[in-house]
Amino acid sequence: MHPGGGGAERLPHLVGRGRALEIVLGANDFDGNTAERYGYVNRSLPDTELDGFVDALARRIASFDRRAIAAAKNLVNQVSLPSADRLLDALNSFQTSLTWSEAQQRIQALLERGLQRDGNFEKQWPATLGALLNT
Repeated sequence: MHPGGGGAERLPHLVGRGRALEIVLGANDFDGNTAERYGYVNRSLPDTELDGFVDALARRIASFDRRAIAAAKNLVNQVSLPSADRLLDALNSFQTSLTWSEAQQRIQALLERGLQRDGNFEKQWPATLGALLNT
């Protein structure tokens, strides 16, 4: 299966085509420094610095005029977000992929391993996904 929530449409604009393919097709996690270097996240900070950074940034942005913030966001969105039609195509493609017998078999195998039941399942996602066909 492939992303169906707009990730494949947005990601190449953030990280470039090659890295987007690595992220989507590799279905793996990245450490913070790699994610920052790829452009997948804005910045990577030590946990001890994160709250202070976010608080200072939020307060700075909140100090600006609301209409100016909205206008700036609108301008950035116009050039950086996919169209509604492109997102609908992606959603339709994802929904179609759910009907593939291979996808249904893999979903069943993931459910048997703890998907939607085990609270720690997502922490083990890369290893589980990588070994899914080995069983």
